[in-house]
Amino acid sequence: MEELQSIVWHNGRVRILDQTRLPGELVLLEISDHHGVVKAIKQLSIRGAPAIGIAAAYGVVLSIWEMEESDRSAFFERVNQAIELLRASRPTAKNLFWALESMRQVLTRHLNRPVHEIRGALLQEAQRIQADDLERCRQIGRYGAALLTPSCAVLTHCNAGALATAGHGTALGIVRSAISLGKKVRVFACETRPLLQGARITAFELHEDAIPVTVLCDNMAAHVMSRSMVQFVIVGADRIARNGDTANKIGTFGLAILARHFRIPFYVAAPLSTFDLDLRNGEQIPIENRGDEEVRCCGSLTAVPEGVPVLNPAFDVTPGALIDAFITEKGILRSPYDASLDPIKNLNLIP
Repeated sequence: MEELQSIVWHNGRVRILDQTRLPGELVLLEISDHHGVVKAIKQLSIRGAPAIGIAAAYGVVLSIWEMEESDRSAFFERVNQAIELLRASRPTAKNLFWALESMRQVLTRHLNRPVHEIRGALLQEAQRIQADDLERCRQIGRYGAALLTPSCAVLTHCNAGALATAGHGTALGIVRSAISLGKKVRVFACETRPLLQGARITAFELHEDAIPVTVLCDNMAAHVMSRSMVQFVIVGADRIARNGDTANKIGTFGLAILARHFRIPFYVAAPLSTFDLDLRNGEQIPIENRGDEEVRCCGSLTAVPEGVPVLNPAFDVTPGALIDAFITEKGILRSPYDASLDPIKNLNLIP
């Protein structure tokens, strides 16, 4: 599965695997400008906080890839406009803003260089962000695998796998790493309404890797937990406040409540780039609300009567008090999170 990447740079274009078409079709979108990247992010052709950040970084590069060497003022205007458009594409995922800030810093450091050198430096930074994320995921996998017992079942929600990252994955990376160590791990994947990322994408990834996976309707989680069919719950994250409150795909909060009731460890797997230490708590995390049609329709089926309103927040916030640990590329963080996150900020481990 490692070779099937969510995004690839190729000869002045980015190729994005259209995740809205999975599992039925493998469709690669070839995108030549930042507007195409913005569209792909908004339409969820590419999704998952780390993957969105990588896509945005390449979007900055595409915005100025074919500009003339002599037109410096237009060059800088274009790249700054692209950064702002990409920032507005989705509001919750911290990695998006982190990656764009990294790109802006590179631009600032090279302001006085020739245009072709600035362009090259921006491409190099986007490629570094992608390679760095893959290594972070592998490290998360190593730390997380040590927490799993030799034979166990893991319940996960949405998709925090190779296709949500540069590869390997966060939550699913832990599963992959544990299996590589000889542990016997099977996965229960919640379907993840309304867009079924668990059923369509997580199950696809794991099935392709011959990792045992069973898909659950979202309302079956309590049933399997009550029968001791699950030993761990591991999810990804889109933004984490300094007190441990965590925004992740809608439905995660409910799983955390169930896990606490049934005394099942609830872990969040995320790189440090997902932590937003400027936010005191989860109330400050912006939550994206998406269009009604995602709930009104399920494929070609109209599921909601005409005229009935729907609510469609893309994320909910799980209180840090319900999270047993964060699994990061630097190790395991445990409560109290205000104390455990302070050294991270002080040590400059978050770029």
